[in-house]
Amino acid sequence: MPTLTQGPDPHPRTPTFKCPSGTVDTHIHLFGPAARYPFHSSTYYIPPDALPETNIALQDTLGIARAVIVSGGAYGRNTSLLADTLARRPDRYRGVALVPEDIDGSEIERLTKLGVRGVRFMSASRGGVLPTISETVAARVAEHGWHVQFYPHGADISDFADRLLALPNTIVIDHFASVTAERGVDQPAMRTVLRMLDTGRVWVKLSGPMRCMASDFPYAAVTPIARALVAHAPERLVWGTDWPHVNLDGRVMPNDGDLVDLIPEWIADDAARRQILVDNPNQLYGFPPLA
Repeated sequence: MPTLTQGPDPHPRTPTFKCPSGTVDTHIHLFGPAARYPFHSSTYYIPPDALPETNIALQDTLGIARAVIVSGGAYGRNTSLLADTLARRPDRYRGVALVPEDIDGSEIERLTKLGVRGVRFMSASRGGVLPTISETVAARVAEHGWHVQFYPHGADISDFADRLLALPNTIVIDHFASVTAERGVDQPAMRTVLRMLDTGRVWVKLSGPMRCMASDFPYAAVTPIARALVAHAPERLVWGTDWPHVNLDGRVMPNDGDLVDLIPEWIADDAARRQILVDNPNQLYGFPPLA
């Protein structure tokens, strides 16, 4: 029986940190209305509505200009909500899709025109109906310029690194590569991530700190990980909120204003902040210049 997961804090506060103009949140999910966009029959969680209008209001509160929608796992590999939102709000959004194994070129082309820029794969450890690495799909979408976004589980980025690097795509790793933050910067998984960054083909998302440790905000053990990544390769990092923070049941839901206020703790330099929050995501996701 799927779990009804808690929703985000409905009262996001205005952060103290002022995001640079043009900041992009590179990792959000959208859900609902459920009557129009039914969830996959095998989903293990049921999220409350997280609508585009709610997210745009959140962007305005946080000082964010645009965002990247990552298809929610509760939909399996159905891209209807993602595609419809991209069609309605091309000024605000780009997308990363969970796609069926048999996706054909015409569908990839349609999604590309709407603003999809990547395909997401999961570690097999995450189970369920979610897509794991497919060399066939990766090659097919690479022809359309899509990157591969990969969500590891625990420290298993080390198990998948060489397989990912063998793909023809640019690689984007979710949520600090899911390294166990409490193990610090000198751990095998972190060394693997730095090695991958050194190839020049890999990007890492400074997103979802709650996915790297069991304790709640301010996720202090993540800060040294973030600082080490920023020191190593700021030119291939992007940032995201992971709103609406699904599957945090039994934990304290963070306020998104508080998450934004972690940015200056993670990225000390103004130039690096602009690079990671604005320039890098514009390059990676192909946003046009702001008017």
